[in-house]
Amino acid sequence: MALISFDRVTVNFPIYQMNARSLKKAIIQFGTKGKLQTTVGQKIIVRALHALSFTIHDGDRVGVLGHNGAGKSSLLRTIAGIYEPEEGRVYVDGKVSPLLNLSFGLNDESTGYENILLRGILLGLTRKEIETKAEEIAAFTGLNEHLFCPVRTYSSGMQLRLAFSVATAIAPEILLLDEIVGTGDASFQEKAKQRICDLIEQSRIVVLSSHSTEIIQSFCSKVIVLQEGELVFFGNVEEGLERYLYANAFKN
Repeated sequence: MALISFDRVTVNFPIYQMNARSLKKAIIQFGTKGKLQTTVGQKIIVRALHALSFTIHDGDRVGVLGHNGAGKSSLLRTIAGIYEPEEGRVYVDGKVSPLLNLSFGLNDESTGYENILLRGILLGLTRKEIETKAEEIAAFTGLNEHLFCPVRTYSSGMQLRLAFSVATAIAPEILLLDEIVGTGDASFQEKAKQRICDLIEQSRIVVLSSHSTEIIQSFCSKVIVLQEGELVFFGNVEEGLERYLYANAFKN
């Protein structure tokens, strides 16, 4: 049984090597809420998440909503173990597949085929497991003879196709998505969309961050609404969307 539990989780980012007053002024000029930052001497603390508590159970499909800077990506990265909480406790039971930074782990000097092996190992597969899946992954990329060339010769779209094909070849227990992935040309995007739908169906838990209310309604059974790093709602989709849309209207 997969499970994600946050118990008063706080994630802060200290910023050094810059004058605190000038950095704070720059942050305010860019429109970030002042209460997200506090000064400790000459150090700025940017609060990404503050005292979050919730439990996501086996079978849940949870959409994460919030304005830019609300903490959506930080939440996903904390679940994935990329960010460590400064306070509180994170408990995750189940194999996590984070589709967050697809290009992470690609080696420019290695070929496409070599990167399939390298990235598969980084994602937690054994060499034997990734070798078994290599031909299936290669076929899905549609890159054909380009797989024998170094990745530095690829366009950005080709690199995303390669990374996406490897990352989605694994059936996860817990799937983390930062927006539904759009990759490559129209024909590949259709394949990618179908594979994402299959992964969502196969996964025991899905946590999906998106600005699209249509996507949230299509895929999710619950909603988390974040505001300035704080949890303002966790529950059913319709009520969560109302809270999010009301906040949007108030902001605008």
